[in-house]
Amino acid sequence: MTEIIGVRFKSAGKVYYFSPNGVNTQVGDIVIVETARGVESGEVVISNRSLPDEELTVPLKPVIRAATKADLDRIKVNKQKEQDAYRICEEKIAARGLVMTLVDVECTFDNNKLLFYFTAENRVDFRELVKDLAAVFRTRIELRQIGVRDQAKMLGGLGICGREFCCKGFMGEFQPVSIKMAKEQGLSLNPTKISGTCGRLMCCLKYEQASYEELLKVTPKIGALVKTVQGKGIVQDANLLTGLLTIKLDNNDVPVTMNKNDVTVIKDGQIRVNKDEIKALKALEKD
Repeated sequence: MTEIIGVRFKSAGKVYYFSPNGVNTQVGDIVIVETARGVESGEVVISNRSLPDEELTVPLKPVIRAATKADLDRIKVNKQKEQDAYRICEEKIAARGLVMTLVDVECTFDNNKLLFYFTAENRVDFRELVKDLAAVFRTRIELRQIGVRDQAKMLGGLGICGREFCCKGFMGEFQPVSIKMAKEQGLSLNPTKISGTCGRLMCCLKYEQASYEELLKVTPKIGALVKTVQGKGIVQDANLLTGLLTIKLDNNDVPVTMNKNDVTVIKDGQIRVNKDEIKALKALEKD
């Protein structure tokens, strides 16, 4: 067992484990730690506890210290520096005529590096922009091109449900979502219905997928050949949540509705996404 604390560097960001190094913490405390990017400040989201070694990537980097008043003052100064850097960078981008959109700026706690996040349709030659920024701030400059999902997570907003974006509100990491999930959940494959504000498949498709997968195991699929008390028939529609099936019987032109428990599957159907659907909607799966 190893004692750890969990630290998050961004709102709804990924949680990283550190060795508390003798520091007792409470959830919400600010601590100073060393990361691959340099010395950073982060918020404690998991207070001191022990975890099995097999759940950790050891050795863990140690906490340097709990944030002091001077540290908190520096964090405020860095936030102001980020705002100034954002404004100046936008001016430099416009002056250079670069086709890119600045999304966010981060300043490491030790002021050793400024990171600029941007989106662009194509690759951007930003070498001269880096020189411009380095001349102004006299520190290491790093520009990172991000995707539309990351842009949505950084900027935030309201989804079609009226709530804050899941990625901004609580998701530490993006979960893989696919067109097949939408198909299995019986959703219309209309891009405007299954995509979020970022233009990619809605993250919430993942939430109930496990339940739908279990229901699909015990519910005849559309196209299944089934036996009923009224004879054999083909399933034309299936409601996974209610278990009700619409069946076209061989001996009756009028479809009937039955519960899945009242039929016997002779040959089950298959849920497939055809090539045309995949081609038309493939862009929705991109990062």
